[in-house]
Amino acid sequence: PSADGRSDKMMGGFLSRILLLVFGYAYPAYECYKTVELNKPEIEQLIFWCQYWILVALMTVMERFGDLTISWLPFYSEAKLLFFIYLWYPRTKGTTYIYGTFFKPYISQHENEIDRNLLELRARASDVVVVYVQKVAAVGQNTFFDVLKYVAS
Repeated sequence: PSADGRSDKMMGGFLSRILLLVFGYAYPAYECYKTVELNKPEIEQLIFWCQYWILVALMTVMERFGDLTISWLPFYSEAKLLFFIYLWYPRTKGTTYIYGTFFKPYISQHENEIDRNLLELRARASDVVVVYVQKVAAVGQNTFFDVLKYVAS
């Protein structure tokens, strides 16, 4: 390790990321798999894991936008790891609390607006895809004819 501790910090960050992958994603994914694959899945467990993945997805999206402002904080990875464990740990069932207290009321209040924005986004996305496909087709057609001219000459 270097005198300034950078090597230790890098190793701690690497270990935190590995633990986060295991306890934030792999273990919950396996538990979710086991719940889904039961002969008669318990609806409460299915709801719990769906809520967990909704919160994880939301956190991942928010993190991508705020990564530069929060990821540099000391012990950020460790705090995130503890939060993920809090969400699924059987004694805390943090998912149930966070989902029911914060997420569901907020989404319910803004659901119509969110749906309207998603419809607009889909319409714009389809327009962009149509224009893109037309441009790709035109380039492909031109390239095809250029190749034919080259082969013919």
